[in-house]
Amino acid sequence: MIEARDLTKKYGDLYAIHKIDLKLEKGDVFGFIGPNGAGKTTTMRILATLLNPTWGEAYVGGYSIYSKPKEIRRIIGYMPDFFGVYDNMKVIEYLEFFAAAYRIKGHARRKICDEVLELVDLGYKREALVTSLSRGMTQRLGLARVLLHDPQVLLLDEPASGLDPRARIEIRGLLKELRNMGKTIMVSSHILPELADICNKVGIIERGELHYNDTVDELMKLVRQQTVLRIGIAGDSDAAAKLIEQSSYVEKIETHDGQLRVTLVAGEHDYSELSKALIDAGHRLTRLTEEEINLETAFMALTKGITS
Repeated sequence: MIEARDLTKKYGDLYAIHKIDLKLEKGDVFGFIGPNGAGKTTTMRILATLLNPTWGEAYVGGYSIYSKPKEIRRIIGYMPDFFGVYDNMKVIEYLEFFAAAYRIKGHARRKICDEVLELVDLGYKREALVTSLSRGMTQRLGLARVLLHDPQVLLLDEPASGLDPRARIEIRGLLKELRNMGKTIMVSSHILPELADICNKVGIIERGELHYNDTVDELMKLVRQQTVLRIGIAGDSDAAAKLIEQSSYVEKIETHDGQLRVTLVAGEHDYSELSKALIDAGHRLTRLTEEEINLETAFMALTKGITS
């Protein structure tokens, strides 16, 4: 549904993005992450046909951004990080205005507006003035607007920007629902754990260059070079540490508040003998878990915070 080859945007000697290669299939939910100024918005604006690249090619739904921009705009829904609303309009009037722009007419227009309002859980605000909406409600209204023409592809630039925790959870739930509807979604965000929860693919961009573009699982494997265990001991944790440090596949042990943080040697993932040795020695385990690598950890490991 989305394919980019050598996509580049240059301003003088500055590269906003440089040789971006990207491919998303139908139904993919792609989390686009990177520092501020890394090139996320530039990439999305090019895919939305709102900005021409310096060179390179991109296709959305099989249409070229150069020769078929109108066709692309018919199949995408683009939600910028900041968008204007008409404050003197009611919510339903705002949506009907844009539905008319999409040439949705008559009874079908009102029906579609009502349906997207229910989808984003704003049906009870249909007669409210847009100016009375909270920031989270305004974001959901913006998402409703881009869904009016039932786009195949959604380009969402920081949809949870500036929202409080409850509003972020609501947006995340809405994105999951859109994913279940089979939409192809490209979403940029700094709320990294929430992206991992809804995305099957991620891209990490820094200084205009896409350093990583693959599945979330493969990213975790790339970052996780060693297995780290958290072991809780009911009793003498120092004695337990001395016991397992003798193992040939334990590289390092740290003790804190009665718990052990055990780092295994690189390439070692089987720790069944470790727990057996502790139990056989009479130690009671209150916890034995593998330390998780989340998207934030991976992002910090693969970037240096450099912008374009």
